[in-house]
Amino acid sequence: MSERFRGIVVRFHGKTLIVKEELDGKHFECDMPGRFKRTKTKPLVGDIVEFTIESENKGIVQNILNRRNELSRPKIASVDQVILVTTLVKPEVSNYIVDKFLVLAEYSGLPIIIVLNKLDLLTSKDQLKEFSDVYSDYYTVIPTSAKTGENLNLLIEIFRNKISTMAGVTGVGKSSLLNGLNPGLKLKTTEISQKLGRGKHTTTRSELLEFNFGGYVADTPGFSTLELPDMKPEELQDYFVEIRAASEGCSFSNCSHIDEPGCHVKELLNDHSIKKSRYNSYIKLYNELKKKHRKKR
Repeated sequence: MSERFRGIVVRFHGKTLIVKEELDGKHFECDMPGRFKRTKTKPLVGDIVEFTIESENKGIVQNILNRRNELSRPKIASVDQVILVTTLVKPEVSNYIVDKFLVLAEYSGLPIIIVLNKLDLLTSKDQLKEFSDVYSDYYTVIPTSAKTGENLNLLIEIFRNKISTMAGVTGVGKSSLLNGLNPGLKLKTTEISQKLGRGKHTTTRSELLEFNFGGYVADTPGFSTLELPDMKPEELQDYFVEIRAASEGCSFSNCSHIDEPGCHVKELLNDHSIKKSRYNSYIKLYNELKKKHRKKR
């Protein structure tokens, strides 16, 4: 029986996988036996696999080891955290879009870090304070500038020795941040379109990029439209941290936090313990899910 080696799938190359062997870091181009192609369980980027070596740089995947988790978009396995990158200018990303990303990230069950990029373009410290006031009670918020390098040292510690995936609309500077953290990556970046006010897609496929300080980040296709997971409207509250916590104080266990009496969420909204922008996002997403749910009937 051929000796089996372990490695991590870092990208797909046509119909083969590129696997980095865990001991010496050598990369192998591995084929998949037919049984993987005939089942729903196929190797994903991020998977730890066992493989046999057929020649100097060639191998065959024999087994997929247990996944810690699996994301559908991007299609990747065993992720440690989601890094949500956003900006207040060029492009101006609304709190609603940030909240929609946060729902998707919360749905994945992964830890979330919010990176507020392009600090160098802010004209007032109040802009940063207003954003932090909304989110910093529930998430780690790291203000950065890919241009000046501000707080990139903090990001290095966030990424170190983990598998991370980045989220955010195009143009917020995800590639620029990664180049600042690890110049050897040499990721493509584009200027913001003056006409559209947002960037063009700069990544076209999913793969794991390795940091020279340890750890990986999923380089995935950029996207500027978001589709909510297939959930019922009443499930949405589970993915707003503050609403989930406050709902325990509601008079009714099935409270939707819209017009029911004895709603603790509305009480906290009135005394500003729950931020109005977050609640408005909840209502907008709730109605979006309700509309989507009606169409399925």
